[in-house]
Amino acid sequence: MSPSPEPPVRKILHIDMDAFYASVEQRDNPELRGKPVAVGHGRARGVVAAASYEARAFGVHSAMPSVTAQRKCPDLIFAPPRFDVYRRISLQIREIFARRTPIVEPLALDEAFLDVTDFLAADETATAAAEAIRAAIRAETGLTASAGVSYNKFLAKMASDQRKPDGLFVITPKIGPSFVEALPVHKFHGVGPATAAKMRRLGIETGADLKACAPEFLRKHFGKAGGFYYAIARGIDERPVRPDRARKSIGAENTFLEDVFACEAARDRIAPIVQKVWAACERAHLRGRTVTLKVKYEDFQQVTRAHTAPNPVESADDLMRRSLALLEPLFPPKKGVRLLGVTVSAFADRPPSRQLGFAFSSGDD
Repeated sequence: MSPSPEPPVRKILHIDMDAFYASVEQRDNPELRGKPVAVGHGRARGVVAAASYEARAFGVHSAMPSVTAQRKCPDLIFAPPRFDVYRRISLQIREIFARRTPIVEPLALDEAFLDVTDFLAADETATAAAEAIRAAIRAETGLTASAGVSYNKFLAKMASDQRKPDGLFVITPKIGPSFVEALPVHKFHGVGPATAAKMRRLGIETGADLKACAPEFLRKHFGKAGGFYYAIARGIDERPVRPDRARKSIGAENTFLEDVFACEAARDRIAPIVQKVWAACERAHLRGRTVTLKVKYEDFQQVTRAHTAPNPVESADDLMRRSLALLEPLFPPKKGVRLLGVTVSAFADRPPSRQLGFAFSSGDD
């Protein structure tokens, strides 16, 4: 019996719009082109949602308080966010993806994975397909995108960051392992600041350091994620591109113009957030058992509280009761509350509903 043939090397693309929200604003308003732009509100308690590359040159970035951004860049121009416009353009870009492959996994409004392995024309390379997609995006939207091309999702994501903005980078199976070995772990997709700091404490600074760790060591210190880190340190990532990737959570938050100190005021502030989250759950036909409360204080310290119940949330009033049960024990606070957020997760089985992946990213890549 002859051995089974080796499966073909996958051709995975990661397409990432360049400073998406800010670029849309510069496209639609010629007066903003070439100038430092932040999408957000410039008021005292505002937060930057996205920054143009001109603004980033001054150190402005997403999630930065507006007052800090203005201090770093006195000429910074604030553009109010227009999420309805960003969604519409995102759908336009998804249609471009769909012309190349049906296997598209949206990550947010401004980025997606595409598996083009079985959807290339005769003699066409994945690199050529990525270039064609970038050209179509530019021609049809007036915006630029960066692309990463590789044989798995992790490396395609890493590749798209290498030539930003408006660039393309390819990581082949031949160079994949050495590319990962040279990469600082804090730049790994999937390794956040807290995990990177823990890795540094363990003497893990680069991909090569991570590769030298035994799987038992990584599982001991990082739990289930240890197996993932062991694999990606070797350039291995078998995760498929999932066009039907289920949404894991639905949430909303709000930053207040004035700090909140009284529980009654906090109840008033959280009510519209709860209504917004419940409306999104209704639209998505999703019911979750876990409710998470996010609280950010005036000094930007952040805490979360969560509770998982046997039964899913079934109404806006039910979500409000569960949210208040998490909120009220935190009052009276020792310092003012500047932000509250509510998230529902641990979704129960519901009738299938196609998810378009409209999670709000920073639009800041």
